[in-house]
Amino acid sequence: MVVAPIASFSHSILSSNFCSYSSTLSFLGHSTMKPTCRILFNCRNSAIFGFPPAKCVNGNSAKLCLNFERKAQFHTSPYHSLSGFRRIVDDARKKFRVPNWSFGQSGVIISRSNDVGMRNRVVSVIANASSSRFRDFSTSVETRVNESNFERIYVQGGVNVKPLGVERIDKDENVVGGGEEDSGTEVVGEKLNVENEGELKVESPKREESQIEKEAWKLLKDAVVTYCGSPVGTVAANDPNDKLPLNYDQVFIRDFVPSALAFLLKGEGEIVRNFLLHTLQLQSWEKTVDCYSPGQGLMPASFKVRTVPLDGNNFEEVLDPDFGESAIGRVAPVDSGLWWIILLRAYGKITGDYALQERVDVQTGLKMILNLCLTDGFDMFPSLLVTDGSCMIDRRMGIHGHPLEIQALFYSALRCSREMLSVNDGSKNLVRAINNRLSALSFHIREYYWVDMRKINEIYRYKTEEYSLDATNKFNIYPEQIPSWLMDWIPEEGGYLIGNLQPAHMDFRFFTLGNLWSIVSSLGTPRQNEAILNLIEAKWDDLVCHMPLKICYPALESEDWRIITGSDPKNTPWSYHNGGSWPTLLWQFTLACIKMRKLDLARKAVALAEKRLLVDHWPEYYDTRTGKFIGKQSRLYQTWTIAGYLTSKMLLDNPEMASLLFWEEDYELLEICVCGLGKTGRKKCSRVAARSQILV
Repeated sequence: MVVAPIASFSHSILSSNFCSYSSTLSFLGHSTMKPTCRILFNCRNSAIFGFPPAKCVNGNSAKLCLNFERKAQFHTSPYHSLSGFRRIVDDARKKFRVPNWSFGQSGVIISRSNDVGMRNRVVSVIANASSSRFRDFSTSVETRVNESNFERIYVQGGVNVKPLGVERIDKDENVVGGGEEDSGTEVVGEKLNVENEGELKVESPKREESQIEKEAWKLLKDAVVTYCGSPVGTVAANDPNDKLPLNYDQVFIRDFVPSALAFLLKGEGEIVRNFLLHTLQLQSWEKTVDCYSPGQGLMPASFKVRTVPLDGNNFEEVLDPDFGESAIGRVAPVDSGLWWIILLRAYGKITGDYALQERVDVQTGLKMILNLCLTDGFDMFPSLLVTDGSCMIDRRMGIHGHPLEIQALFYSALRCSREMLSVNDGSKNLVRAINNRLSALSFHIREYYWVDMRKINEIYRYKTEEYSLDATNKFNIYPEQIPSWLMDWIPEEGGYLIGNLQPAHMDFRFFTLGNLWSIVSSLGTPRQNEAILNLIEAKWDDLVCHMPLKICYPALESEDWRIITGSDPKNTPWSYHNGGSWPTLLWQFTLACIKMRKLDLARKAVALAEKRLLVDHWPEYYDTRTGKFIGKQSRLYQTWTIAGYLTSKMLLDNPEMASLLFWEEDYELLEICVCGLGKTGRKKCSRVAARSQILV
């Protein structure tokens, strides 16, 4: 058997597909969506990207497309778990900007595993795109006034490409990708059988699903929302006994992320693709709050599929989005666009369907979100300035300013965009802005948000009222701000990123999501990431105890609760956002533990949750200091609680898949410094003094 080296494989791909790249560049659109039904808005009904919306009309009003009881069958990507091959192809394709469907050569790849007991295997991977056919295309170009960076282009249809086929060489052996030192990520313990040409059946000798997992999958599929016969998301909660669901019967962008990952890891990608494209369409519409229109790149917080009666027994389905104008407190969904970008990258990484990222309408929507986030303002810091309630904590909790959760998601979204943006003359300035912001943001968070015993002692000895370019106490933090609980609580081995930083203000509360996502995205240094998990392990009884994990610690009590929350009856001490325990954080904790090679810690948390979630009917959150009681206003059968558990279980069963969802340290970003671009010598960069800490 002759084995072609990886280098020659990449060379054959490039040489044979360069011509097809130039010929297919114009066919960026690729859509398998059903015709779009109508989208409902308060102000006016316009056409999406210049196209009048299609309608989904049924003759029988009793036959609703929105069906929470049906078990939807989703498209399965048969090659989704061949991450070793996919990473090799991705690297070559991304480096030379070759479209995903241009690969038409065969190659043989050797992947070696570093895991004990795993044998070397050889597979021949054939990318067959010769049978591709072109579908109908329709384009509309609309140039907005005062919008010179790019044009809004919508492409319908696209290229229909035959999926990758995998040809077996050794029948009885498993396929294993290389470790981190090799070109790919290992895929452990999966057998491949080819039944028909171009089709692949993946057989995984996995353990049998437990009863709680079977029940969780049933509940998750029952929560699926369909639109014109296609799955487009999952409701926030699907409690059959809830007579007043408020907005829990809507599809939230934030809440759908763990559901999307669960479906993707199971090989069911259609629902995620539909979700990404339908929310992208919602983004382009006008939205007003009291006659004011926010930025056009804003993504909705949620949407609902509604049925509108027509003449006779006919009806049509409409999408009704909420951009915050109906939300409790009229909170701005800042994190929605960031989560959308993160999910778009995850979809491509897991399914290998990079054609979706390269569509012109997707690229345009991506740029709209980035332009909204990178708009110049009055702020002096690279962190994103937001109002209270603009993320998972969507009620008044004193997080206005520069909350860590938004900064971690912002950093992740920028890194995702850096990978996905098509680099050309129209986007090179945006790419440059992304690189500069990533560099400045990582330094800012690592240097000024980090606290451990050494840093707290340094703040304790701060001098105030310093007026100098070389000031140590740059934000004029008063040592008296250090809370008394922190002095005794911080462990000797461990640290964390504080919740917020503004002039003369540091929020020393521990916010779990922001710290976990800082690990996942490598916003923190490797040493800081390790210290965060060390702190969680050392303070397990405070942050986990009976149910993982506290959304923040400690809770606001007494006068602090009255002043900061406005005496919010839902955010009473150790409840809901004010120190409640949220099981949905489990999947992010698992992802962070896998990245830092602490799988036992993740398994411990999952085992703890398993004891109660099924018995307690999958609550949204738990109350009390130890997370012992179901939340007083907690919805049951909360979808992201269910999906978070399932995602955690699948990641622990296949840790190699987690590498597709997190980022390693990017040392190139640390060398980029905006200060070096200035012509005046007045600018001084504090990186020189801090570089020894930042690089480790």
